[in-house]
Amino acid sequence: MLCAGTDISHWFHPDTRDPRTYIDPKTGIETTLCPTGRYLHVPPQNAQANYETEVVPFEIPWWRDTDKFMIGRLTKKVRKINIMNTLTKDDETIEVASEETMNEILDRYMSYNRHAASYTWKRLGKVLDMDLNLADNGIIDES
Repeated sequence: MLCAGTDISHWFHPDTRDPRTYIDPKTGIETTLCPTGRYLHVPPQNAQANYETEVVPFEIPWWRDTDKFMIGRLTKKVRKINIMNTLTKDDETIEVASEETMNEILDRYMSYNRHAASYTWKRLGKVLDMDLNLADNGIIDES
């Protein structure tokens, strides 16, 4: 609860996605890194061999259960895009994740123009596929 709403990705190894471990200087035993104290599905330091199955039964630890607990992923690259309504000449620059589809960008753009879903989205005269992202629509990153 102490870390609710904050980024705790540094608690986990980037390759394995398992909690980071360290050698406890008192016991000399490899143990799970718990910066704010033990958390769910991490056995206590003096846990017995039957801890997982008898004391706290679970099949998948929460950090591996992406169906329940994966809210989002960090983008590989943020892109700034300029969206122009060619009818009114209004334009807005917004930041989007490079992985976002045009439909996801449209959803976020609706706060600027509530009629945006009724428009045909184009770039340089070519109609965009709203199920694809910017790169897949041939829109290169010019930053």
